Amino acid sequence: MKIVEILNSRMSFSFEVFPPKTDAGMEKLREALKHFYSYKPDFISCTYGAGGGNAGRNVEVCKGIKEDGVTEVMTHFTCIGNARGKITGEIEHYRSLGIENILAMRGDLPAGWEGTNGDFSNADGLIGYIRQGFPDFCIAAACYPEKHILAPSFAADIAHLRSKQDNGAEFLCSQLCHDVKAFKDFVYRIREAGITIPVVLGIMPALDKDAVIRMTVSNGCSIPAELATIIGRYGDDPDEFKRAGIEYTINQIYRFMEAGIGGLHLYTLNKWEDVDAIMTGSGIRKDI
Repeated sequence: MKIVEILNSRMSFSFEVFPPKTDAGMEKLREALKHFYSYKPDFISCTYGAGGGNAGRNVEVCKGIKEDGVTEVMTHFTCIGNARGKITGEIEHYRSLGIENILAMRGDLPAGWEGTNGDFSNADGLIGYIRQGFPDFCIAAACYPEKHILAPSFAADIAHLRSKQDNGAEFLCSQLCHDVKAFKDFVYRIREAGITIPVVLGIMPALDKDAVIRMTVSNGCSIPAELATIIGRYGDDPDEFKRAGIEYTINQIYRFMEAGIGGLHLYTLNKWEDVDAIMTGSGIRKDI
C-alpha cells in the first residue's frame, strides 16, 4: 500500500529503524521489530548508513519487514554515488521485493567530498528521475522545519522544497524538530509557497544528553527552554535524564498532534524498550 493513501485519509503513525552493521545487531533489530509491530504502525522506514553506506543491510531490513507482512516499509535512497543506471537497477530490485514507498534524499556528503559523485546533486533531480522511470512508486521527500543547515536562507530552502513537490514528491518527512512553534511557522510558510502535500513530523526521543545535543547541533535545530532545563538538571544522571526525557517526548507527541501534523514518525534508534515506555506512557496505538 502506498503511504500517501493513508495520509490522504488520516494521520499516519510510523517508526524509523537503521540497518545494523553486524549479524548480532540484526538479531537485536529483528527482536525489536516484533515489539514495534505490536503497535500496528502504518509503516516502518529504514535508513542508510552515513553517506549512503550499508545499503546491503538496508535491503535486508526492508525485505524482512515486507516479508513479515505486518506493515508497509519505506526505504531511504540517496544521491550519494548513484548514477542513473545504478539508480534504475536498485529501484527495480526494491520493486521486485514488493517495496513501493521510498524517501528520496540528497544524503549527507561523506567527509572530504565536495559533491555527491553521482548524476544528481540534489534530491529534486533524483525524485524527478524516479517519478519518470517508476511512476508506480510513492515518493517522499525530506524537509527541515528549522531550515536545512546548508541552505543560504529559509526562502531558498522552501524553493527547493517546492521543486521536490513539483518533481513528484507526494509527502514530506521532516528532520527532527523539538520546537513546536517553529514547526507551525514552517507549515504556514510552505503552504503560502504552494506546497500542499502532507507533512509527516519526525520526533527524536530525548533519551541521552549527549545524543540530544549532538543531533540538534549537527542539524542546526534549536533546543527549547524546557528541554534545555532537563539537560541542565539531569545531564549528569543518565537514568534520571532518560526518565525526564521520556516524559518530555510524550508531551511533545501531544503538542505536535495538536499542531495538526499529517503523520507522526518516531525515530526508534532500534531501542524497543525505550519506545515501549514512550508508547505506553502516551497511550498512542494501545489496544487496537
